[in-house]
Amino acid sequence: MCEHFVARAAQPFALGELWEFAGRLERFGLAGWSWGAAWLAPDGGLASHRDPGPFRDDLAIDRLAGMETTSVLVHLRRPSKLSTVGLADTQPFLDPAGRFAFSHNGDLRNVRAARSRYLAQGRIVGRADSEIGQRWLEDQWAGTADATETLAAMHQTFPGQANLLALGCDGGAHVYAGNTENPVFTFRLGHIGVASTGIYSIDRSVFRFVAPGATERHVVRPGHGVTLGPDGAPHPPAPSREPLTL
Repeated sequence: MCEHFVARAAQPFALGELWEFAGRLERFGLAGWSWGAAWLAPDGGLASHRDPGPFRDDLAIDRLAGMETTSVLVHLRRPSKLSTVGLADTQPFLDPAGRFAFSHNGDLRNVRAARSRYLAQGRIVGRADSEIGQRWLEDQWAGTADATETLAAMHQTFPGQANLLALGCDGGAHVYAGNTENPVFTFRLGHIGVASTGIYSIDRSVFRFVAPGATERHVVRPGHGVTLGPDGAPHPPAPSREPLTL
């Protein structure tokens, strides 16, 4: 029952430009137990920060506010099982090879066999189902050109109510909408393109309470994915996107 988003723009922006949005998403959504972010660093590669406490209480956000990037993934956590609260299960997860960052909200089902396999390989450090998705993605990642298809394949492998996000080391920001209880929307905040979960409200309330100034608002239909291009615009424009009619 987390909230998360990716954002991308043609020109560098400071992470702090998205902090008001992130704070409101945590406040009005169902998050507030831990948070993390991964972003494209100016010198290339992915940088990250994770904290086992809520975004609003993390003293590091003032330091991080000045970091500049063109792509970022932010995850605001409210675990389905509070026994999984802790740094090991705080998202986003980073690929050990540095190829991508990954986050998830909702639930991944039928993970028992995969968990046993990854435990035997010594690759599990936490207790949440999201880490199973991370390990699966490490084995299946074929690059950002195929990222949305790969995320869709994850949902087919581990069905459930699940929205999946990935940020590639090239800045590609990818979203798969698979949680009918929490729609995914694309929109712009100024010059920054955003793809974000809502606030577990099956209507337009995310734009009333969290992003009232958003423009170019659309919903991503369940079972589809989008990639934010270098200018922050979502691709493909159809059939994955349609005018917001919720």
